[in-house]
Amino acid sequence: MKAHDNSIPVFYKPENVPSVYRVDYAALAEQAKIDAAAKEIKPAIYDRVKTSLVLIDVQNTFCAPGFELFVGGRSGNAAVEDNTRLCEFIYKNLSSITDITATLDTHRAAQIFHPLFFIDAAGNHPSPYTDIHKEDLVSERWVFNPALADRFKITSTFGQKQVIDYAEKLEEKGKFALTVWPYHAMLGGIGHALVSAVEEAAFYHSMVRGSIFDIKIKGDNSFTENYSALSPEVLVGLDGKPIGQVDDSIFKKLQGCDRMIITGQAKSHCVAWTVADLLEEIQRKDPTLANKIYLLEDCTSPVVVPGVVDHTDNANSNFDRFAEAGMRIVRSSEPITTW
Repeated sequence: MKAHDNSIPVFYKPENVPSVYRVDYAALAEQAKIDAAAKEIKPAIYDRVKTSLVLIDVQNTFCAPGFELFVGGRSGNAAVEDNTRLCEFIYKNLSSITDITATLDTHRAAQIFHPLFFIDAAGNHPSPYTDIHKEDLVSERWVFNPALADRFKITSTFGQKQVIDYAEKLEEKGKFALTVWPYHAMLGGIGHALVSAVEEAAFYHSMVRGSIFDIKIKGDNSFTENYSALSPEVLVGLDGKPIGQVDDSIFKKLQGCDRMIITGQAKSHCVAWTVADLLEEIQRKDPTLANKIYLLEDCTSPVVVPGVVDHTDNANSNFDRFAEAGMRIVRSSEPITTW
């Protein structure tokens, strides 16, 4: 294998981006060694400008057509289009990207945003995309599933009080209502894995640059949603005990690099929540850090469920707010060296 003149390696097939396939690590490692020597690409440790690329939840569950929460956007094929551009962005900017970090939304069936967690008076679970508000829980339109009480070592009564307290805290914080999603990003399943073409690009980059391709797990708390890579929606439960933990590793990475590029899925949810939490931390500690963040806008798309919900305008509004705070909105067609 050898690379094309435009720096897109011949093993990359854009038509494979929607597919799930085995990444040939051994072949990639060998090709990376050849390409790094042929193009005289230095190890990342020598980068004078440290550029970190952060990929939010670029997983099959959100990005592969036919999977549980495919982000189709308004085009109907948005995540595939995004990841095609993302792969090519990585290949074209090998020498400028110092390291890559990917987050993985990580779930089990018995979590507060999955149907199993609640039942109605007839024992039915809520349908996906049902919003559950505090009043729905107080009135017992929906109740904590008592079959799960033993799993969590609590009583069903406490479970109901816990979810009421959770919904109340979401309202107090001005967050989205608790949304019941289809089962997705299930730990150990194919949907949980990174998109094959993106994993391939990130692994190849790490071999060419001699840098670590890092993975951050998020979303595995049972009693709270966790859109952001920095923090779950709610940290403390009814009894004052933690139900989630803050992860400040991405903020620390921002402090230690010169540029941080952020993209992934979905623009309206996990990307927006991550950037919003970063901005909150930035404004609290050092507002100038906002200038280090570049939002790769054409590699991320909002949640759109035709006839149900369209978060496009809300996502765009959030990105406008981030830009006003000093972050930069960029496109994958623009080489990093021109920023």
